[in-house]
Amino acid sequence: MPEAPLPAPVAATAPMLEAIAVSHAFDVSRPALQRLLAREKRATLRAVDAVSFAIPRGTTLSLVGESGCGKSTVARLAVGLYTPSAGEIRFEGQPLSAARAQPDLRRRMNMIFQDPYASLNPRWRVRDIIAEPIRAFGIVRSAGELRDRVGALLSQVGLAPADGDKYPHEFSGGQRQRVSIARALSSEPEFLVCDEPTSALDVSVQAQILNLMRDLQSRLGLTYLFISHNLAVVRHMSDRLGVMYLGRIVELGPANEVFQAPRHPYTRLLLDAIPDLENPGRSRTPVGGEVPSPIAPPPGCPFHPRCPLANARCRVEKPVHTRAGDALVACHAVEEGRSAA
Repeated sequence: MPEAPLPAPVAATAPMLEAIAVSHAFDVSRPALQRLLAREKRATLRAVDAVSFAIPRGTTLSLVGESGCGKSTVARLAVGLYTPSAGEIRFEGQPLSAARAQPDLRRRMNMIFQDPYASLNPRWRVRDIIAEPIRAFGIVRSAGELRDRVGALLSQVGLAPADGDKYPHEFSGGQRQRVSIARALSSEPEFLVCDEPTSALDVSVQAQILNLMRDLQSRLGLTYLFISHNLAVVRHMSDRLGVMYLGRIVELGPANEVFQAPRHPYTRLLLDAIPDLENPGRSRTPVGGEVPSPIAPPPGCPFHPRCPLANARCRVEKPVHTRAGDALVACHAVEEGRSAA
């Protein structure tokens, strides 16, 4: 029986984007003839499993977790690059499938990809890369307006209008990501999905890009779905935080509360791995074990093989989300009071 959708957080405004019990699976089977000869069944990888969340306008929801937990799949589902196997995503109350069919709504969402070296066409000049969405949505009418619009976008992200004549290979990694941000802003979106936008950059450049994104959010009223595995980055960016493990959100709540009083054992182990400059000698509990295969996940709670609080119930019964303070947590230990605050 599918899990009921999570209750939406209390917000002053209706959510701009809402995911309701969204799941997505990939068929990873071998070709039919090979399966027939080997007498194998189809193999399905459940990348996202009954994920629910809501993002109020002008705020940032961040999703964190280890590689392979389904964060990037959620990002692609949020902008319609993937279609949910189950559940529904709504943009301003409309099903995303309906929003995609309406150009005026479709241009209001965009995506910043992880690798600026792979997401920009190396054969196009930067001005053409940024201008393409403007042309596609018919935002301006004349060549002069288009040129001015591209120059303004480049200035907005800290580059010079003259940089539009260059090719992507003539820029550094941080400058390329600024070009990617300018392209994402060119359709005048209100909602941006940011799929690890700083992970491919040097540490010295990451802070510049994050500060730019926060400044743009403040000035333009943008709404972000921010994907990252870096908890320090997430703490700098988030209003709300969702922790993912093996395709599920195991803890979801206000970012400050999750960082200051984490409840799920996995969240605690992730936070314990962050370097503490004020107390470098304190003992730490690393996240032990390996992430189970999403093709054959363990029964019960998917985290139980690595959880220090697991008991017999955890091994057979999948936990549902329960409220703990302002957060939602999927953990039997939290529900039973076995997890000390």
